[in-house]
Amino acid sequence: MRLVVASVLFIAASTGAAFAEPDVAKGEIAFKKCMACHAIGPDAKVKVGPPLNGIVGAKWAHFDGYAYSADIKDGGAAGKMWDAATLDAYIANPKALAPKGKMAFAGIKSDDERKDLIAFLAQFKADGSK
Repeated sequence: MRLVVASVLFIAASTGAAFAEPDVAKGEIAFKKCMACHAIGPDAKVKVGPPLNGIVGAKWAHFDGYAYSADIKDGGAAGKMWDAATLDAYIANPKALAPKGKMAFAGIKSDDERKDLIAFLAQFKADGSK
């Protein structure tokens, strides 16, 4: 019995990092990988990709003035939303969610880095304010 309890405690302790809260400051650093194509904040404008203000919780293809791929437009028409889980999957591998999408990005493999990035993005409202 003690061995079972010790094993459970060891597993819980060794996986504790998996339950860490997202770190917004680290997410801001992770966003540097996105900055070549995306902007965020009050002065965000269309670059290669759309601004990401208000992205967390927004409908796919929500930003007027950006020419989204058919994959993303169709997702928006179907009512798909950029919730945290969908953003996590998209940031991990954009082509898995939108095979014909424009985003030429290999993805971020680290679960923690994606969670930090999404926490950073979630701060911004649609108008770019926090």
